[in-house]
Amino acid sequence: MVSTVWWAEIAAVTAAMTGTAIVAFLLRRIAIVDAGWGVAFVAAAITVTVASPSWSARSWLLLAMVVAWGGRLSWHLGRRTLSSRHDDPRYVEMLGGAIGEVPASRVVLKVFVLQAVIVAIIATPVTYGISHPMGSWWVVGIGVVAWLAGVHFESVGDAQLAAHRANLDRGPILDTGLWAWTRHPNYFGDACVWWGIWLVGAASSGWRPALATVIAPAAMTFFLVSVSGVRLTEQRMAGRPGWDAYAASTPAFIPRPPRRTRRH
Repeated sequence: MVSTVWWAEIAAVTAAMTGTAIVAFLLRRIAIVDAGWGVAFVAAAITVTVASPSWSARSWLLLAMVVAWGGRLSWHLGRRTLSSRHDDPRYVEMLGGAIGEVPASRVVLKVFVLQAVIVAIIATPVTYGISHPMGSWWVVGIGVVAWLAGVHFESVGDAQLAAHRANLDRGPILDTGLWAWTRHPNYFGDACVWWGIWLVGAASSGWRPALATVIAPAAMTFFLVSVSGVRLTEQRMAGRPGWDAYAASTPAFIPRPPRRTRRH
């Protein structure tokens, strides 16, 4: 039974990323993978649930957590990508050019295959939790609190950034709201979501499954901070007016109360 659900996860992630790659090449937008990221997790959670011979309250809780998070993220990023006239400069920089300017094999391997592998690894606590009995409800409770905090930071941070970009009188740097607490509330929220899912999906079953799957939230946090999230965004923001002062007074990732009120 275990092998069945793991193969179901891999098949779902592969199908979701293959479909995302096809759409990306048709639209000539690498950044569509950001929307496909959430879709892949949702597809994996639904497929594993269907493949499991029995369900528990934790199974449905995990499914709801992944669907709510992934659905919101995909909708938000999909709209943003399609409304922009240009591809995400992070991917263009990483690949050395846009779709059509670099070999298709480079795009497939460095973006879609890589992200499919990452999704399959990060989704392991979900697959484990849906297909195994639950142990400690108090760990589940802590995980839900972490997930809710993460969803708050991610969704509110995204909304504040969208409002800032829509403001014609905006300054060069968004440094209010959650963005006064951390330079990347959306990425911090994403990390909290997956530490919460790990607690609910694996850690609540005992230390062995917790240890076996801790690579999932750790990998998510690493990629958010050091690979495609904070690092690339900060490289792009460096040099903007007011950025150095903002970076000096606001933490990059883990939030803290603002030290002072900024003037515009």
